[in-house]
Amino acid sequence: MTTEAMATLCLSGGLMDKLEAIARAGFDGVEIFVDDLWSSGLSPRAVGDRCRELGLTVVALQPFRDVEALPPELHRKRLDEAKRHFDTLAELGGDFLLACSNTREEAAHDHGRAAETLHELAEVAAAGEMRIGFEALAWGRHLFDYRDAWKIVRQTDHPALSIVLDSYHILARELELETLGTIPGDRIGLVQLADSPWPRGQDLQALSRHRRAFPGDGELPIGAFMTALERTGYSGPLSLEIFSDRLDVMPTGMAALQGKQALESLRSPKG
Repeated sequence: MTTEAMATLCLSGGLMDKLEAIARAGFDGVEIFVDDLWSSGLSPRAVGDRCRELGLTVVALQPFRDVEALPPELHRKRLDEAKRHFDTLAELGGDFLLACSNTREEAAHDHGRAAETLHELAEVAAAGEMRIGFEALAWGRHLFDYRDAWKIVRQTDHPALSIVLDSYHILARELELETLGTIPGDRIGLVQLADSPWPRGQDLQALSRHRRAFPGDGELPIGAFMTALERTGYSGPLSLEIFSDRLDVMPTGMAALQGKQALESLRSPKG
C-alpha cells in the first residue's frame, strides 16, 4: 500500500500541532520541513519519537538546497552541511533527504559536473545508510526540467540517488509527460503533489510560494500527471507539498483533513 504523506509546511501552527493534525487526518507519512524543525526548539529525536507515537513515517527531510555543480570549495561546504542533515535524519528516524537543483550564480551549466557532485553527495548518503532524492526546481538556474534531472540521475548511476517528481514543477512549466512515464518506478524516490492556478506568465517561484493548492483545487492537469506516473510502476510515498497563503491562516486540523480528502479523491477510480 502506498504511503500517503503531507509536508509540515502545508499547515499553520507549531510542529507538534502539525504532526498531530496530519496523523488525525489519516496520513501515515510526513515530510519534515527543516524550518519547522529548527523553529520548534525541539530536538530531532523528540520529533522523531512523536512521529512514531502517532504512527507517522518520516518519508523525507527537506529541503537541502543548491546541491549540484558548484565550484570545489563551495561543494565541500555543501557536503559538510549534508552530513549534518543526515545526522538530523538519523535522529528523526528517517533516511531520505530531498535535494533541490541549484539557483546560485556559481553553479556551472555542466551536466558532467552536476553528475560528479551528486555522486559525491550520494556517497556521503550511502556511508550513513541514507538516501538522497534530486528535484529540478521550476526556477533552477540551469536545471529546471525533470527530464534533465533524470538524465543526470542516470549518469550519476548511484543506488543512493533517485529522482523526486513534483507535479507543480513539471506542470507549471507545461513539460511533456511521455518521458515521465518511461522512468522506472524504483528510480523515483518521492512524488510530491500540488495544484495551482494556471501560471499565465506569472513568476513561477512566487506562484509556488503563495498560491499552490490541493490536487483538484487548481487548474493544472494533475490527472494527466497521475496517469503518466502510473506507467512507471512507482509504489513509493505520495506526499502533498502545498505552499499557500490561504492554508497559512486556516485551522491546522481543517487543512490536514482537506488535504487528505483531496488526495483520496485524486486516487479514487473514476466511475
